[in-house]
Amino acid sequence: MSAAAVPSPGAIKLEIRKLNAYYGSNHALRDVNLAVPERSVYAIIGPSGCGKSTFIRCLNRMHDLVPGARTEGEVLLDGQDLLRLNPVLLRRRVGMVFQRPNPFPTMSVFDNVIAGMKLNGLANGDVRPRVERALRQAALWDEVKDRLHASPMSLSGGQQQRLCIARALAVEPEVLLMDEPASALDPIATAKIEDLIHELKTRYTIVLVTHNMQQAARASDFTAFFYLGELVETGTTSQIFQSPRESRTEDYVTGKFG
Repeated sequence: MSAAAVPSPGAIKLEIRKLNAYYGSNHALRDVNLAVPERSVYAIIGPSGCGKSTFIRCLNRMHDLVPGARTEGEVLLDGQDLLRLNPVLLRRRVGMVFQRPNPFPTMSVFDNVIAGMKLNGLANGDVRPRVERALRQAALWDEVKDRLHASPMSLSGGQQQRLCIARALAVEPEVLLMDEPASALDPIATAKIEDLIHELKTRYTIVLVTHNMQQAARASDFTAFFYLGELVETGTTSQIFQSPRESRTEDYVTGKFG
């Protein structure tokens, strides 16, 4: 049985109820219940293969794209079940940043930012102010303002990842999903991403999958520990790392396994 989310003083933005995910006959997630407060960072931790990425991909229906995969339960955004919402409308409200930077190589920096806007019919009129705003939110504007028509492949890995974040932010989502966004980056670029996450939570609700315990401790307000497809424990990040209630959580965060 999955642990229930710890109540928060803030309103609940995203609520997951009895979420089960399957790959064919493989039961990958089991009865996950989790409540994510608005304008917070919720870290998802656990060893490889525990269901972290499956969980976050269920939140924007990318799990549905896997042949033979299916999802049961509810994912409520402000009370609306995302599992029954048109996927295009869903991905406008729930943005996602992947493990490795994935800018569109044949498009310019500028066109990368507006790609999602075009898909969602938001690229009418003068889009330049919106591009600048997204790049500023991603802490990238000053570095690329004179290179907007250059290839994104001319940027560093960390800049490419921030460009992908800007692309996600350009459609003004309510929730931002981040699947190990710094795992392919060097320590300096990782620090910039973590600083950016801290800034973004003033406007967005963020769900962050990370294998890095120190990153979870630094960057998140709440943490959920997954193990073998089960949500073992949730709580404030300080509680999970300093006084976990479950022995499996304690063993993981202290490095006894993982």
